[in-house]
Amino acid sequence: MNETTPPNRCRIVLIAPSGVPAERVRAAFDGGDVASLILPQYAMDEASFQAFAEQVVPAAQAAGVAVIIAGDTRIAGRVQADGLHVEVNKAELAETISNFQAKMMVGCGGAKTRDDALELGETRPDYIFFGRFGYDNKPEPHSRNLSLGQWWAEMIEIPCLVLAGSDIASVEAVATTGCEFVALSSAVFANGVDPREAVASANALLDQTAPRFEA
Repeated sequence: MNETTPPNRCRIVLIAPSGVPAERVRAAFDGGDVASLILPQYAMDEASFQAFAEQVVPAAQAAGVAVIIAGDTRIAGRVQADGLHVEVNKAELAETISNFQAKMMVGCGGAKTRDDALELGETRPDYIFFGRFGYDNKPEPHSRNLSLGQWWAEMIEIPCLVLAGSDIASVEAVATTGCEFVALSSAVFANGVDPREAVASANALLDQTAPRFEA
């Protein structure tokens, strides 16, 4: 369950990996503070994705976790999600923001360079994500994501998410960039990992090591 007052440091965003059972996603919320949960569709058909989201969204929101649907605006509306995540070009992002930002947050990913990120940032999304779904298969975060996250956090007011590695300890490297959010997926949901314990461990590490933001 989330704290009444969120911690004044880098917070956790969970990304559900492909094929994870809904009960494992729900279990993660018992590990402590989680800001948001991103649900990508992956290869699921529309009906299966909606059914999966319906099993997760109420529990997440009851725990104070905002749910962001990646890609499917119709399902986001049907399950009463809190946000949309898209990976599109600048024009399409601007259109999505125009159509949906009054109702829910709109975040984006897909930037591989500083120029990409600045171009997308001109549309004023609610956040930008540095990383790729399913590409956290090494213990440490990707160096490019860390570099982009640190540069963005120093230069731009729009919050950023940086994908951590498959090792919970990698949250420390992400937090040192100054980014607002560390994204965790396989470190929490891989086979053999207890999602509740993983989230608790990540929060403990962030409490101990993450820089504090100015009030």
